Amino acid sequence: MIKINLLHSVTERQGGAAVAVERKIASPVSRLMLMTMAVAFLLVAVIGWDVISTQMARTEAERQLEEQKQIAAQLESVLKEQKELEAKIQNIDLRIEAIKKLRASQAGPSAVLEAANERIRMTPGLYLESLEQAGEQVTIKGNSPDESAVTQFGRSLEFSGGLFSNLNIETQRKEVQSQTASAPAPGQEAPKLEIVNFTIRTAYTPSKAGAPKEMMPTTATNAAPAAPAAPQIAKN
Repeated sequence: MIKINLLHSVTERQGGAAVAVERKIASPVSRLMLMTMAVAFLLVAVIGWDVISTQMARTEAERQLEEQKQIAAQLESVLKEQKELEAKIQNIDLRIEAIKKLRASQAGPSAVLEAANERIRMTPGLYLESLEQAGEQVTIKGNSPDESAVTQFGRSLEFSGGLFSNLNIETQRKEVQSQTASAPAPGQEAPKLEIVNFTIRTAYTPSKAGAPKEMMPTTATNAAPAAPAAPQIAKN
């Protein structure tokens, strides 16, 4: 009977294979190839990681840039709306100011006439002929048989709390024929009456004396009682 030692044969084969591998590894060429492959693998890994990290950083930078662009666009839109709103507010303010000036210019003649009428009522024997207003400058013309009445009227304008200022009074005496006297006898002259014509120039500034009173329409009949000529208002 033939005996075969299989264990010994396997060990011998394995030992031969290990010896062959050791021989290949111990060879300088094999070691160089292994080191080259290891270095190449590490280099590829580093380059791959660098490319991937660079791509990720680029993607993040592009995302942040897009967010910044969106924020800038929103800010520009907000600034544009703010400018439009400021322009609208300025336009409204200009319209309000124009309306105030228009109302003041429309109420000006009535206010001047009312203020002058109040002082004429306190001065008996004073007759108003005309009242002209050009801006803040007011010219009042009239007459009176008593010069003291003209002086009293001028004082009432001067001491008006700033409503009338820069007062200038010009007076001129004039003789007129009396219409109430009876017909003169033959050879006698008709009696004459001396009157004082006056012209008052003054500045009318209601803002210096506060807000003017509530104005009511003033007619020519109540501007100067018993006046021979109705007062007229002319605004240039």
